[in-house]
Amino acid sequence: MNLISIVRKIFYYFNLESELEDHEVVHETILKGIVFRGTNLWILVFAIIIASVGLNMNSTAVIIGAMLISPLMGPINGMGYSIATYNIELFKKSVKNYTFAVVTSLVSSTIYFALSPISTVQSELLARTSPTIYDVLIALFGGLAGIVAISTKSKGNIIPGVAIATALMPPLCTAGYGLATGQFHFFLGAIYLFTINTVFIALASVAISQFLKFPIRTLVDTSKRKKINKWITFVILIVILPSIYFGYGLVLNEKFNENANKYISNISSFEGNYLLKSEINPNKKTITLIYGGINLTENQKNNIKEKASAFDLKNSTIEIDQGFAFQNLEIKVEDKSAEVLKLRNELNTMSIEFINNKNKLDSIELKKQVGQTILKEINVLYPQINACTYSESFIFNDTLPTANKYHLVVFTLKDSSLAPIDKEKINQWLVKRLEIEQLNVFYK
Repeated sequence: MNLISIVRKIFYYFNLESELEDHEVVHETILKGIVFRGTNLWILVFAIIIASVGLNMNSTAVIIGAMLISPLMGPINGMGYSIATYNIELFKKSVKNYTFAVVTSLVSSTIYFALSPISTVQSELLARTSPTIYDVLIALFGGLAGIVAISTKSKGNIIPGVAIATALMPPLCTAGYGLATGQFHFFLGAIYLFTINTVFIALASVAISQFLKFPIRTLVDTSKRKKINKWITFVILIVILPSIYFGYGLVLNEKFNENANKYISNISSFEGNYLLKSEINPNKKTITLIYGGINLTENQKNNIKEKASAFDLKNSTIEIDQGFAFQNLEIKVEDKSAEVLKLRNELNTMSIEFINNKNKLDSIELKKQVGQTILKEINVLYPQINACTYSESFIFNDTLPTANKYHLVVFTLKDSSLAPIDKEKINQWLVKRLEIEQLNVFYK
């Protein structure tokens, strides 16, 4: 199969012509989605209230439910479609209905949050205030999926999925929360995210409408077309540039968090002190460490801070605090003596566990070298032995109350076998060399 055939095969699978809806049907579908009165308006208000409750209670499931019934995609697709077909009247109608829908949504969410007794900032609210370039990609590809679904006969469950992915409702609700509580940074961040979603869903509609060659229904001269295209480019640049900046900041923050966690893991215990608590602030590039144990000297604190450079945290600020120290626990017996003893016992227990674990690790490392040592020594006398496996395990027997330790040595021979007398000599040598009584030796 040559390259041309492969390319044709690929184009065949991506071809939409056989599934395209009639242009008149698409036009009527988009016109119907633009209008906000009666049923659409009531559904919009209900969806906004549901999404606001979901954000208020930090319930992802409720927010998704609100996005599923939201009719906000209609006028946005209408704007993109009208720009692609240079239908100025339809564009004006789409913008008018879109503005009405946005204002209605903002008023509804603002009233809800103003009346709600719960005003705590939840994680779902915070997630709608920091848009990045990734939100641009979600809106663009979500919009592409949406307009392709509208333009084809097999729509399936694509439209609800696009409504969830592009998340038009939650930013509007978060903007209402910002207005209701007087926190305008919430309002601005959320409105910017909503603007990103709007612009790039509409842009996707423009691209697909032109790609599928929807008929132009009005007469527009070349100069006016150029002017419209310039405005589209200008709006895209205005919207996308800040999101790139925020996206770059997000990547830097994630990298800082990753390095900070590695650093914290490395200095969790330091010269008799144990890390009780740590806090990472990627925006301010600060790491706060709270230790318990003996009093940390300035030299020790500096040593802890110097370790940060090994984790690419040179420009970060390391703040070290003492949670409690034994020197500060010399209180009279009648003043919380039980609490002091409890803290001392806990720290002693931690120290003993740390030493025991270290000894176990050291013994494991030593056992790994036993097989290598045996091979080097036996290979001098028996060159035909070229590999050695050594391990310790336990034999469990239903007639014995406890398990017996089991030592296993496996020798690999190159090309010749060993005489029984040589094997007996090796067995006796291993018993003395390893200072054990029970030993099993195998040759292969």
